[in-house]
Order: sequence, then C-alpha cells, then structure tokens
Amino acid sequence: MAGAAAAAVASGISARPAAPRRASTGRRARLSVARAAISLEKGEKAYTVQKSEEIFNAAKELMPGGVNSPVRAFKSVGGQPIVFDSVKGSRMWDVDGNEYIDYVGSWGPAIIGHADDEVNAALIETLKKGTSFGAPCLLENVLAEMVISAVPSIEMVRFVNSGTEACMGALRLVRAFTGREKIVKFEGCYHGHADSFLVKAGSGVATLGLPDSPGVPKGATYETLTAPYNDAEAVKKLFEENKGEIAAVFLEAVVGNAGFIPPQPGFLNALRDLTKHDGALLVFDEVMTGFRLAYGGAQEYFGITPDVTTLGKIIGGGLPVGAYGGRRDIMEMVAPAGPMYQAGTLSGNPLAMTAGIHTLKRLTEPGTYEYLDKITGELVRGILDVGAKTGHEMCGGHIRGMFGFFFTGGPVHNFGDAKKSDTEKFGRFYRGMLEEGVYLAPSQFEAGFTSLAHTSQDIEKTIEAAEKVLKRI
Repeated sequence: MAGAAAAAVASGISARPAAPRRASTGRRARLSVARAAISLEKGEKAYTVQKSEEIFNAAKELMPGGVNSPVRAFKSVGGQPIVFDSVKGSRMWDVDGNEYIDYVGSWGPAIIGHADDEVNAALIETLKKGTSFGAPCLLENVLAEMVISAVPSIEMVRFVNSGTEACMGALRLVRAFTGREKIVKFEGCYHGHADSFLVKAGSGVATLGLPDSPGVPKGATYETLTAPYNDAEAVKKLFEENKGEIAAVFLEAVVGNAGFIPPQPGFLNALRDLTKHDGALLVFDEVMTGFRLAYGGAQEYFGITPDVTTLGKIIGGGLPVGAYGGRRDIMEMVAPAGPMYQAGTLSGNPLAMTAGIHTLKRLTEPGTYEYLDKITGELVRGILDVGAKTGHEMCGGHIRGMFGFFFTGGPVHNFGDAKKSDTEKFGRFYRGMLEEGVYLAPSQFEAGFTSLAHTSQDIEKTIEAAEKVLKRI
C-alpha cells in the first residue's frame, strides 16, 4: 500500500497546477462509492479526488486511521480526506490539482495568509544559520518582548512547541503556585490532549463523539471539575462545594473547539470575581484567540485580565510553537527560576521564533483587525442570509478573524446547544463546498478562520458557493 502513495507522488503532483481540473469518463466510472459521494460535474470539468484517495488508502496502512491528528480523517463529514500539496495566500491546492479558498488556515496560524513572502524570506535567512540550537538565541528575546508588550496578563513567558504543551505547563504551574490540585474546565472546551483535560473535551473528541479517552487513569481526571460554558452559577456552585481546593479555572475565552461560541455578557467578569475571591487563578487558553481577536488577544478584546495565558498557532507563524505566561510572581515558579520543572529541546528554536516575529510585526499594521472584522462579518452574514433564503435553520457569528455557524436555529451558548446541530446536514454541506472549491474545517464543532490574504472576491465566491450547495441539499 505504501507503494501506491509513492506512485501517486511520482505521477506528477505539482505545487500549483497550471492545467485545469479534468477527469475522463472512464475514470469517473471507476470511482469508489466514497469518492463518488464528493464528485460533481462542473460543466465540462469534474471534481475528482483520485490521487487523494490513493494516498490516503496507503496512509491507513502506515498511520492510525491514516492521519496524524483525528479530525483530519473526515469521520464526521463522510468521504475521505483531501490530501494537500501546497498553499499560498488564501488558497490551497490538493494533489489532484483542485484549488480551494481556505477557511481553516492550518487551524488558525495563517492569519496573514499562507506562505507569506516576507516570512518565507526571513525563514530562509535564518535557516542558513541552522534549524535548532538547543541553546539560547537572541530571537527568543525578541519574540518574548513582543508577546509581553502585547498580552495584558503576561509579564514573563515560556516558549514550548505546541498548544498542548503550553496547557500542560500552565496546568502544572497553577497547581504548583496555589498548592491546590483541582481545576475547573468547561464542557466542549479543548486544551490539548493531556490526561487532565480529556474530560468532556471539544475538538476531535467532540467531532468523533468519543467518550473520555481510554488510557487516561482515573486519578488523572479525579481533580478535574466541569461546568457548562456560559453558566456562571454552575461555576459558583463548584467553588462553594470545593472551597479553597480549586487551583484554577481554565477556559477558551471564545470557544473554538465546539464550534464558534462567544461568552455571554458578564460571564468572564463572573469568573474573574469567583477566582479572585477564592484565591484560585484564572487561565485563558488563547491558543486560538491570541493575536486573532485583537493584538492582545481575547483578554484585550473583552477587557478581562487573567492570571495565566496559553498561546500557540499565530506566534509561530505556521511553525510548531506554543507558550504560557502570566504574572511575574507566578512565572518565577518555573525552573530554573523556581521548583516547577518543564523543559523542551526544540522550545524557542530559531525558525519558529523568526516566523512568529515577522507574523506579529505584520499584525501591528494599521487597519489589520478592522479588515479581518469586515471580511469575516461579510462572510458569516452572507452564509446565514443564503441559509435563510434556501430554507435552512442556521445561526452563527464572528469576532474579527474567527467565525462559525451551526445548522440549528440556536442560540448556541454552550456545547449542549451546539450538539443540537444537524451534523448530517453539515456533512452534506461540507462535501458540497469542497466540490465548489471551498475548504472548511471538517467538523460542525470547529471554528473557522479568515486571514489578511482573503479578498472581497474570495468572500463573494464563497457565499455564491454556499447558496448553490444549500439549494441542492
């Protein structure tokens, strides 16, 4: 099976195809049921994913489920995943030569667009000096200063290699600082795949409908308390029942891993008050929202300053990176300044630091967030309008460059509300949008992202595609 993947690559997969998409009648006749489910005639052209299917079939013999992250497997939308070859700006090209307008953005980091020329040029110069030192470099200082000056809660920062690592470090830190072990998280929120967080989790866990993960010891989650998002009274009750025992409340300030769910007025304020009153810490997981809702993240946008913040995605400009930071007295618990141990050979590597520095520089340009708000608002309003026009119950919203919509009348204030969505209809809509050249997250329970590279024409084309698909389903 691995040979099929090699053969597909050797058969002439190009970075960005010069030739139009095409498929012979004979080939279409041989399409499998899965591939036929997402094939559609477009005049004289046909949408085909033959090479994607060949490569993915080979991948299933090599990697669990054929993927290296579960939500990529298309389990909740049907068919087989698209295998991509290249990206640029707001566009992606798959191995079959199909072109898509992209609203995943590598799950958030591509906020200035894919494969940005200035970022790539800086990476090439850094690459000449080496890819990893396993030792301090000046670039760490530069990016650290940028993060600290931008994010209200951060006085010191520790770089890691992923959002999961950032949340793991923050979890150990809040327990070390408070001397307490219990934490509160919210149903449908996802803070990476560390054992303590895999309780009523979002993202791929929600997408696949999995129960709490096998392999996680009961002891690892015994101290994890959960509440519905946007339910301050439920959190208050947890504090009353566990007075003086809760180390921290962890939350996505805007949920992105159960679909796009913003906080209701007063919710974040209530959490800030509850944690302060009890001596617990408030942790904002800004892996998605950091530098996307505002330059200072969700905490700047909403005017609520947590004690600790986790970051990822954008601060690596598309390269693997994460960070956690907070008040100086809290962060000085981290080794070698303090006794709480956490380490990483590739943490602060020069390539990730370079990409992050040049991405954040771009985000400081005037009009950045106004532009993101404008195009994302047009996109969401347009999709909801054509949904209503074609007779579908839908709701949704956006903040700056982050958005989402559900196939339910709503409103959606928590994961329980989100689960009322018609996920089967979303799957049909999703496959239809692929055929029309639009790539969305392959789950009803994931937020979408726009970038500075998206144009008004991209938005118009996407809304037109949505109307075509919604009329068909």
